[in-house]
Amino acid sequence: MQTRFHPKTEAPALIDTLLTLRGQLTAGTVPAGLMHLIDLRASQINGCHYCIRLHTGEARRDGETADRLEQLATWTTSDTFTPDERAALAWTEALTRGAPSSAIDRLHGQLRAHFDDLQVAEITMCVAAINAWNRIGIASYREAEPAIAG
Repeated sequence: MQTRFHPKTEAPALIDTLLTLRGQLTAGTVPAGLMHLIDLRASQINGCHYCIRLHTGEARRDGETADRLEQLATWTTSDTFTPDERAALAWTEALTRGAPSSAIDRLHGQLRAHFDDLQVAEITMCVAAINAWNRIGIASYREAEPAIAG
């Protein structure tokens, strides 16, 4: 995969800050499996091929099943995800897509039914962090051009 620029080389202190945030989130109270789902779903929405590959591999390495990963893009119509995962995925989608405040209020209530204040903050920071990483990945990695059927 070609790169446009190398963020770690060009802005190492800034990338290190994001890596530090990731380390703090990993050491937090949100289960790693849920963080993988959040990372992968936001990456799917944002269309970051690099991040999709990375987070799919990490999720598999940590025991996530291929079946659940295949269903993640259509989680709203799948019965394979738990109520707490569904609340976190809805929150992820709303924040990633920029949902209106009324939707955020409703989804926050659903999230609070499954997570305490610290976990809500950590989930929110996880969503913010992966969205930042997605933008960096999209900006720095040159994706292959889509194939044109002919």
